[in-house]
Amino acid sequence: MNGPLEWIAAIGTILAAGLIAADLGRKVTGWGFVLFCAVAVTWVVIGLTDNAIPIAAMNAILLLINAWGVWQYLLSPKNRRVMEKLDHAQEEAEEQVEREMEDEG
Repeated sequence: MNGPLEWIAAIGTILAAGLIAADLGRKVTGWGFVLFCAVAVTWVVIGLTDNAIPIAAMNAILLLINAWGVWQYLLSPKNRRVMEKLDHAQEEAEEQVEREMEDEG
């Protein structure tokens, strides 16, 4: 191990975790799960080619979990409708907070 593919997978994993941890909204979180899926595939390939079966098996399972995250955050029709309503409510709340802060200051 320790070749360029491993570095790409490691950096991708860190970026995906950062996207999800940053809590920048459902779409960004969904794209974090997409990136997690891509790096999981990369880790599976690395594990199989380097005979590191535990790494491959773990990432195959993580691929399924992250694919579920993609469904939940980006693809589910019901969740997309909820997301649209939440985005609208968030915009209204942010505007209200801005007005309140202007009134205070």
